[in-house]
Amino acid sequence: MSESTLTQEEKDLFRDNFRKFIAKELAPHYEAWEKAEIFPREVWNKLGENGYLCVDVPEEYGGFGADFGLSAIIAEELGRANLGALCTSVSVHSDIVAPYIFHLGTEAQKQAWLPKMVSGEAVGAIAMTEPGAGSDLQGMRTTALLDGNQYVINGQKTFITNGQHCDLVVLAAKTDPSAGARGVTLFTVDCSLPGFNRGRNLEKMGLHSGDTSEMFLDNLRVDEDQVLGGVGRGFANLMNELPRERLILGIGAIGACDGMMEATANYVKERRAFSQPISAFQNTRFKMAELKTQLEVNRAFIQVCTEKYNRGQLSATEASMAKLSTTELQGKVADECLQLFGGYGYMQEYPLARAYVDARIQRIYGGTSEIMKEIIARELLGR
Repeated sequence: MSESTLTQEEKDLFRDNFRKFIAKELAPHYEAWEKAEIFPREVWNKLGENGYLCVDVPEEYGGFGADFGLSAIIAEELGRANLGALCTSVSVHSDIVAPYIFHLGTEAQKQAWLPKMVSGEAVGAIAMTEPGAGSDLQGMRTTALLDGNQYVINGQKTFITNGQHCDLVVLAAKTDPSAGARGVTLFTVDCSLPGFNRGRNLEKMGLHSGDTSEMFLDNLRVDEDQVLGGVGRGFANLMNELPRERLILGIGAIGACDGMMEATANYVKERRAFSQPISAFQNTRFKMAELKTQLEVNRAFIQVCTEKYNRGQLSATEASMAKLSTTELQGKVADECLQLFGGYGYMQEYPLARAYVDARIQRIYGGTSEIMKEIIARELLGR
């Protein structure tokens, strides 16, 4: 969001401080949050108070005004620490919702929401997916019909990250149901408004401590000035903002791979079989060497994409390639590393078990691997 940059020394200091914050404030409680299937609302306030939310929001709205690299550090370190639900929740708040408002919002919308998002006073969510419309956003049925100077919104959304804690939702609805993609409009919705109803906190295979919810809009009224980015411009605006979403998912995947590789390397050097550490077996050594090579190749591409994003040059195709490659690798690393843990890898007490189930969603949300391949293929081969 900002063009200002930090020195490498400043970024290293920020990373070190965030690692200490994770070790003190997040990691010791995370297992309990996973069992409770939600982390406390005050975690958002702690993140905000310590300067770890929306870090690239300009200073005039309360942020650091840093470049995207600082936000990337947060996703990477949460991934490395095996805090998958927090990585997802914070990324949605800081790297999806905040950029939508900064890039598309009016000055009034920016002033109303960005400072609160930086501080953690307001939690952001994005509501696109519906029970009958996942990757096919043109198939959404939620409507927002103009009535005087207000829009009346009716419909249902699902799989909404931060759905229980959110105070603000960037919501997609059809203002012209007959116009297909050109009839989609985005809105900023205050979750305290009458007609906004949260559904249950959905039970997921992984990311247990992250609140993922259904939402119901029942004659919800928002003023015209809550349109975000122009009437009928919703689909185009979504497409323009997706590269950052997919890039941050790739960055989190790289961090998760780092964490799994480190944990596995430590384990295989300690675990013994047939009177020697299993790190001495050629199969172990070759598996780890292959994974490390693939990880570093993907990291290099992610760094190129990050630099391009900072220059405003990251294409949708490049972001799709980054998301596809890194999240597929995350699944592979999780599977191969769990195998090296043997039976212990299947036990919940070992973090690899959590990393394994948390990795699976990465190939689905933010655009499935199949959708990523189609986007790439269209540029390469045409429709």
